[in-house]
This record gives sequence, C-alpha cells and structure tokens, in this order.
Amino acid sequence: MFSIDIIVKYTPIPLSVEQKTLEEAQATYQKVIDGMQASQPYVIELTCDKIPDKKISILSSEISAVQISQKSGASPTGRTPGFAVLGQ
Repeated sequence: MFSIDIIVKYTPIPLSVEQKTLEEAQATYQKVIDGMQASQPYVIELTCDKIPDKKISILSSEISAVQISQKSGASPTGRTPGFAVLGQ
C-alpha cells in the first residue's frame, strides 16, 4: 500500500488516502500536483483503496504540500511517515 498525504492550509493534520499500487499512487499524486498548479481553483476528489467508502474533496487552491510514502507495516521507530520531525 502507498499513502498519499496532503497538507491543507491552516490544518495541522494531513489528509491521506491509500492506493494499492505505485502507479495508482503516482496518478493520485500527479492529480493533486496539477490542482496545485492550476490557475483557477477546483475541487479534487480522492478515494481510498484501503477504506472503499472513504472519500476526500479538497479545494485545489488550499493545498500546501503532498507526498507519497510506502506503507510497510508498523514503523520501527513508532512514528508514522510525515513532512517533518520536530525535536526528539
């Protein structure tokens, strides 16, 4: 499974969806990037392969960052992948 995490402006917690294959994850990533680069804002709707009923709709102009990470079970350090590690 691959997780696509999206940071939305003024929201401290990332939104995320999971895709089964790298190709699907990269397509979702590109869809979000295209939305961020668009001159006019529009709604991006994403679905999750892990939880079929999960849907996320995001206004493209409100996205700050996006990342893909591979889910490989529990994190050995006890932390989930993210955008930054603050103090340890």
